[in-house]
Amino acid sequence: MAEDIVGILLAAGRGVRFDPSGHVHKLLAALPGGTVPLAVAAASARSLRASVGRVIAVVPDEDSTQQQELRALLLAEGCSLLRCTATPQEAGTGRSIACGVQASADASGWIVALADMPYLRAETIGRVRAALSAGAVTAAPVYRGRRGHPVGFGPSCGPALQALRGDSGARALLETYPPQTIAVDDPGILQDVDHPSDLRAAGTDVPPDGAFP
Repeated sequence: MAEDIVGILLAAGRGVRFDPSGHVHKLLAALPGGTVPLAVAAASARSLRASVGRVIAVVPDEDSTQQQELRALLLAEGCSLLRCTATPQEAGTGRSIACGVQASADASGWIVALADMPYLRAETIGRVRAALSAGAVTAAPVYRGRRGHPVGFGPSCGPALQALRGDSGARALLETYPPQTIAVDDPGILQDVDHPSDLRAAGTDVPPDGAFP
């Protein structure tokens, strides 16, 4: 039996812009506010897990203390872990997507989300999933005319996704199969965490343009 739509959570990035020294991994950084601190990656995983039955978190194939902590965090959020190996020429977003899709080749579709987007709402992901279930080849949310994440891919995209390499992601595939766009009232589709100043309390609305001060 074919597997249901699977979430692919990309968590293999280095996040060097967040802390060039490498001492703080942005995916482990805590969102301000709340009685229990919630890490960036945990919030991102939680929204994806609320919308799909299975989430594969793609992580680097290394055993640093930070990566051990990240893997434990993602396991606690109910994700399956996939350590993705890549040569320097292969490394990047494309390779991470390929690893996740190869590990779930029988899925009826994939929703590719970024682990550094903790403000994305679960209901938005659910609408992308509904579009795939209704037959969309690719699908993505739009907020005030700007397309964001996550991006959904139907089963016919599987071979092309498995062939991805490098850091361009699925850009060329989306040019061939433009996404069915879904208008949402969710600026979180545009906001990732690149710098410490991007951190806000979980559940806090981001500014209307999707950008932080």
